[in-house]
Amino acid sequence: MPPWLWAGFWGLVAGSALVLGAAVGYFMTVPQRLIAGIMAFGSGVLISALAFDLMDEAFARGGFDSTLIGFIVGGSAFTAANWLLAHHGAKHRKRSGAHQSSEAAKSGSGLAIAIGALIDGVPESIVIGISLVAGAGVSWVAVIAVFLSNVPEGLSSAAGMKASGRGAGYVFGVWGGIALASGLSALAGYAIFGQFSEEIVAATTAVAAGAILAMLADTMIPEAFESAPDFAGLITVVGFAAAFALSKLGG
Repeated sequence: MPPWLWAGFWGLVAGSALVLGAAVGYFMTVPQRLIAGIMAFGSGVLISALAFDLMDEAFARGGFDSTLIGFIVGGSAFTAANWLLAHHGAKHRKRSGAHQSSEAAKSGSGLAIAIGALIDGVPESIVIGISLVAGAGVSWVAVIAVFLSNVPEGLSSAAGMKASGRGAGYVFGVWGGIALASGLSALAGYAIFGQFSEEIVAATTAVAAGAILAMLADTMIPEAFESAPDFAGLITVVGFAAAFALSKLGG
């Protein structure tokens, strides 16, 4: 199978965890503290992956300039997009309780939540595609980290969507669409950025890392620390340690 198809396949695999998590969150009654704990674990996984995999890779390819500029641009771009979406009802799109706006309470919030979920997932998937550019195979750390973090994202958000009165068609339409977009984004990450210089690839990887960190701070971590304040920090540490071990064992 050609590398670009492998990129799309692994992006789809990682994105499918969103649908898996959404199914659990929508059809099962999961205690909110457990959801928060899973969110904390997923946050720790992604923080470790972006620190020890994405940023290290970006620095090795492009040095300080490309890495730091890309990182700040990525965080700034996500923050601006998230601010805009928050004003249209998507501020609490990853919250599992009764935080999310219903369509009746905020017209257009359903579309805003769907777009927000898309911008949350695309940077992670692009990184999976870029990891194949060097020709050494996909980054297993990136795939596993994104998969592990996507399960709680889908779970928490789907539970919140259900609590706000949204039906199964909307919930699984959103997450199925995002899973498909994840595969296409990974494919694009390989097909597009494989043609560029090391500095451009480095900057793009750092942009994704910055966007992921901003996403964690704005959407995942608040859910974790509101509902599981006693142990959220420790669970985040465990998630970080698990991804750190994966990074070192995989390297």
